Amino acid sequence: MTPRSLGTTGFAIAPIVFGGNVFGWTIDEKTSFDVLDAFVDHGFDAIDTADVYSAWAPGNKGGESEKIIGNWLKNRPGVRQKVKIFTKVGSDLGSPGKKGLSKKWILQAVEDSLSRLGIERIDLYFSHWPDPETPYEETLSAYETLLEAGKIRAVGASNLDATQLAQSLKVAQQFSLPRYQVLQPEYNLYDRQAFDGDLRDLCIANDIGVVTYYSLASGFLSGKYRGQADLTQSKRGEGVAKYLTPRGTRILAALDKIAESHNAQNAEIALAWLIARKGVTAPIASATKRSHVESFARAASLILSLDEIKELDAASAP
Repeated sequence: MTPRSLGTTGFAIAPIVFGGNVFGWTIDEKTSFDVLDAFVDHGFDAIDTADVYSAWAPGNKGGESEKIIGNWLKNRPGVRQKVKIFTKVGSDLGSPGKKGLSKKWILQAVEDSLSRLGIERIDLYFSHWPDPETPYEETLSAYETLLEAGKIRAVGASNLDATQLAQSLKVAQQFSLPRYQVLQPEYNLYDRQAFDGDLRDLCIANDIGVVTYYSLASGFLSGKYRGQADLTQSKRGEGVAKYLTPRGTRILAALDKIAESHNAQNAEIALAWLIARKGVTAPIASATKRSHVESFARAASLILSLDEIKELDAASAP
């Protein structure tokens, strides 16, 4: 599996990143350990999480995913040297002051994340959401402090549009502050409009690494959701209803056809399309069982023809 350079971070990653939002939500710690073991065994090496994961699950308050990853690292001697850990700050944790991108909160939040993860340095630390109440200069100054202290290795941003990312780059240059080196946008065969175009062009022009989330459109691109009756199949089903459109049907039809020709699964084709997409370093994908990780490995080795890519591009055109 050929590693891919991740923007200007100075490190490279395998072409699929594990999405840790499922830890403490749809899978418990024991199962989480099992899928993480399988992930590393297949040669993958980057795990994405956030301080807020998975606060939305009943009984949770945030930090559950980081704790599970931390326990896994503690119970697997030597594995820390094999993996890159990504986490995020900025989401509302439900307590006064525990949200946003102020310097004060970032400097506290990073310590909380490091403690839960049981590590000394986060490989890639993301601003989770834009914070209109905090100037970019203040946020980037916080990251400068963390980089100098060795608490983090690189800096990224999630959910910025082209205007916001361009402004952050301008401020970084103006004040000689660290710039965002990686972007984490929502992007998949269905959800293309937010990243394709100006934002994608900006990332390519500035050598900004890109790791996409919702890479399988909450499971829709796996093909297991074909109608309203299918939405009860999983806890994520409610979020899939918006994809049940004529365009969604066209995308699934194209995936069905190309998957059959490769003797592959729809999800593998959808991930292979992202991996082949100019400007994308690696899609983030979640797994709840070993067979999903085995599917990731097949996707990472799939080579789509130019005609197949064109067919998927046409079927998914907004």
